[in-house]
Amino acid sequence: MGFSFLPKEFKFYDLFEKQAACAVEAASLFKELVTKSAIIDSDALHRMHEIEHQGDGITHDILDRLNKTFITPFDREDIHSLAKELDDIIDMLYAIVNRMKTYKVNANDKNLIEFALIISESTHAVECAVKGLRDGKNLKSVIESCIEINRLENVGDTLRDNVLADLFETSKDPIDVIKRKEIYQAAETVLDICEDVAHVVQSILVKQA
Repeated sequence: MGFSFLPKEFKFYDLFEKQAACAVEAASLFKELVTKSAIIDSDALHRMHEIEHQGDGITHDILDRLNKTFITPFDREDIHSLAKELDDIIDMLYAIVNRMKTYKVNANDKNLIEFALIISESTHAVECAVKGLRDGKNLKSVIESCIEINRLENVGDTLRDNVLADLFETSKDPIDVIKRKEIYQAAETVLDICEDVAHVVQSILVKQA
């Protein structure tokens, strides 16, 4: 029987790409729900929970494999950070949908639709950046994706400020203001987390340069 002193290198890139694909799927479902649904029902929440559960499983797999091997494609700290941030994107989208159901907020909201479109674009850019890590010859696309993620986060900041200003000025129901303020801020937080992913990716590129 053959024996190697070096353990096999686990397929971290495959797992990260699956995790990024889950984030895209969660963003796509969020966009579908706020575009087509008036009310978030139990079925809609269950669909998002299934994606969130799948993402948790991938994250657990990454961290479990990280603890079992010395050979990694990049720093262990960066592997842990990237897995956590990607998982946080999915978790936050699930949290938003859960709050919308709990608060019985009308999902078909033009502001949420705009947030959903930006979030969808950002998660696609995240997926592109993560996929680019596998191929060291395609760093330009990774950098461009990170720049786009940062740009979209700035767009989200501006949208949040404008939406909240309008909400405070026009809404007559203080309870509705509290509910929508929390949901709008959570939607912008998704874009912050996408930017955190971009920062981790850029850190990996610097260390590998």
